[in-house]
Amino acid sequence: MNDPISIVDLVVDASAVVQVVMAILIFASIASWIMIFQRGFTLASIKREAIEFENEFWSGKDLRQIYLDLEAREEEPIGVENIFSSGFKEFTRSRQHKGTDADRVMQNVHRAMRVAVSREEERLETHLPFLATVGSTSPYIGLFGTVWGIMNSFREIATVNQPSLSVVAPGISEALVATAIGLFAAIPAVIAYNRYSAQVEVIVNRFDAFTDEFSSILYRAVHSKE
Repeated sequence: MNDPISIVDLVVDASAVVQVVMAILIFASIASWIMIFQRGFTLASIKREAIEFENEFWSGKDLRQIYLDLEAREEEPIGVENIFSSGFKEFTRSRQHKGTDADRVMQNVHRAMRVAVSREEERLETHLPFLATVGSTSPYIGLFGTVWGIMNSFREIATVNQPSLSVVAPGISEALVATAIGLFAAIPAVIAYNRYSAQVEVIVNRFDAFTDEFSSILYRAVHSKE
């Protein structure tokens, strides 16, 4: 009885094209897993920091002091902190310009915060396009390796006098391994992309809500001093 062929043997004995396909898929899988963990930690950190900052914001602490504390920090503010910092900085700058009416001040503030929200959204969506690409293309790349392996098996059948399953089995097996690796790369990437896209949407909605609330506070402040 012949010993069963191991997965390692199938990979090592595969044709050069199939090996290249497998290498691409393995690299894509490793890269996607790195990005999955990195995105998970980043999104969780931004959400946690947003909650902490909003608690401080609504605690009644002076807004100017909050702004000065952010400016005194060495690291660049991100998330809702960046939105607040951008809005308050523009509010202070616009108020210092004599002749600028309240509505013009608020237009400048709102524009500055919308730009900050857009930049934060880009930051949140970092690596998500790559996960989407891996999830959508890996099965097809694996399928290409499968088709190529089966083509090789049929060519081997044509070269033997008595075709048998033992002749075509290795080629078909290596082809199916390529498909399996493609699915292994695609499934986690698709799940992570869908999960993180939903989380990004929730966080961005939180940013939008904070922007509206902060704009209302500044609107009342600027009109009360007219």
